[in-house]
Amino acid sequence: MIEITNLSKGFGATKALDSMSCTIPDGCIFGMVGANGAGKSTLLRLISGIYLPDEGSVKVNGREVYDNPQAKADVVFSSDLMRLVSSGATLKRMAQFYASVYKNFSYEKFEHLAGIFNLKPQMRVRAMSKGMTKQSQTIIALACCTPIMLFDETFDGLDPVARNVAKKLLYREVCDNGTTIIVTSHSLRELEDTCDQLAMVYKGKIVLQSDVSDLKTKLFKVQLAFDEEHGREEFAQEGLEILSFTKTGKVVTIILKGDRDEAEAKINSMKPVLMEVLPLSLEEVFTYEMNIMGYKFEDID
Repeated sequence: MIEITNLSKGFGATKALDSMSCTIPDGCIFGMVGANGAGKSTLLRLISGIYLPDEGSVKVNGREVYDNPQAKADVVFSSDLMRLVSSGATLKRMAQFYASVYKNFSYEKFEHLAGIFNLKPQMRVRAMSKGMTKQSQTIIALACCTPIMLFDETFDGLDPVARNVAKKLLYREVCDNGTTIIVTSHSLRELEDTCDQLAMVYKGKIVLQSDVSDLKTKLFKVQLAFDEEHGREEFAQEGLEILSFTKTGKVVTIILKGDRDEAEAKINSMKPVLMEVLPLSLEEVFTYEMNIMGYKFEDID
């Protein structure tokens, strides 16, 4: 488990993280979404022990990470920019470098994953495209076989086929080995079908964190038609938590929060001619949740 408590980190006059706190459970894919500069990459560098916190703490399985080789051995960090031993290094040479650091590094796994992405171990990294570099980072991190893996913008630059392959490999890692994986992105759509939990990072704070399944089930859209016109007040009188209400004549569209079965029963008591309950996309869910909290979602994502 990763425990982040009142974590702050600044660079000169810029405060990258501001008293951030959260807990990331074992054996899940945890997604962090936020605009560039929100603090996602800084947080990953703190979790991996690269940065020393200004305030607060980062603990991995109960141990402080910074200046703690035993704790760091449990974490591998795939940066948004690949750090190379030399500009002429081959993929195999990079694997050897990581193997010298991580005792459980698996060359068998490395070669298998390189084959999946059709990457040749003798290829020089400087000759790779951005997408191939991202693939290389991913397979090297997975081959380190650590219980915690951090991926910063790991899907950025991948074509749709490679992106789906990378996602499947992350799923398999969690299912087969119980690995904890943290993935960052500035795009909700990229993480919607990947993560068990999602957190929104905004100005160095986590402003929303939830299980993806909970987010998708507690908010929903209902489209209704009535013989007579009904206003918002009538729905509110039924005890419904209304986030959005639009009406065109006798047709009503509402966004509700709460138990779906209970809401349907209350609406049915109003005798609609037609009722259709529709799921919301994760982006729509975050939009409404952030609006409730007083944030403008379009300024964040």
